[in-house]
Amino acid sequence: MQLRILTLCLLLCGTGLQAQIQSPPASPAVKMETTVGLTDVKIEYSRPGMKERTIFAADGLVPYGEIWRTGANQATKITFGDAVTVAGKEVPAGSYAILSKPAMDSWEVMFFPYETGDWTSYVEKTPAVTVTGKPTKLSEAVETFTINLGNYTLDGADLVMMWDKTHVALPITTNVKESVMATIDRVMAGPSVNDYFQAASFLNDSGADNEKALEYIRKANEMSGENARFWMVRREAIILSDLGMKQEAIEAAKRSKMLAEEAGNMDYVRMNEQSIEEWSK
Repeated sequence: MQLRILTLCLLLCGTGLQAQIQSPPASPAVKMETTVGLTDVKIEYSRPGMKERTIFAADGLVPYGEIWRTGANQATKITFGDAVTVAGKEVPAGSYAILSKPAMDSWEVMFFPYETGDWTSYVEKTPAVTVTGKPTKLSEAVETFTINLGNYTLDGADLVMMWDKTHVALPITTNVKESVMATIDRVMAGPSVNDYFQAASFLNDSGADNEKALEYIRKANEMSGENARFWMVRREAIILSDLGMKQEAIEAAKRSKMLAEEAGNMDYVRMNEQSIEEWSK
């Protein structure tokens, strides 16, 4: 009996030691994802509250002229899926830690290549990009520090930071116009060499339509002109063979072999030699 009581006590004590008290975080973490133009943008940061404190001031929680983590807890992280322009300066695609230096009339916002969540590790480093934003005064105080994107346009948006009665907006622009125009030009110009090759390969491999496959591969090789690829000419040879056009297949295989020799690809040289021998019987 005593042994059972002792065991129960040990179990209860162990459970108590392992239990943890959970409470809401003082600065809740936020993860947000959006698209600016055609560029994916992700932001991860923590949101401190005012809690009746003076925020941006010479003697405030965030003193003027001193580097601030631009949030709470770990370093604020922003990720751009493509290169963008922030406040007139180019920022390559990638992830960055954002630190800032607020002042009464302007903010310096610094983007460091993201390495760690320890924001202090960036203080002595040189940022990849530093931009300037002009703070404006809000009519009502924002209790919890907020970063978001707003004022979306076809190719941009504003990176907005708000806390207390301070509002800072940094314009982000993307290369969406160039990207869309390139897509339009490509589509309007018709299928590319690779499009014809991929279509021919699928039709041939699947046995769906070798006649159409031959039409497409010949189109690809004609478009290539003097820059014909040995693997594409090899595909034409295979399609011709599958259609029973052995002599034409041999001629195409000889051409593929020659191109492969010029490119130094001995695998294709050997494959073509084997095919020529087989198709010549």
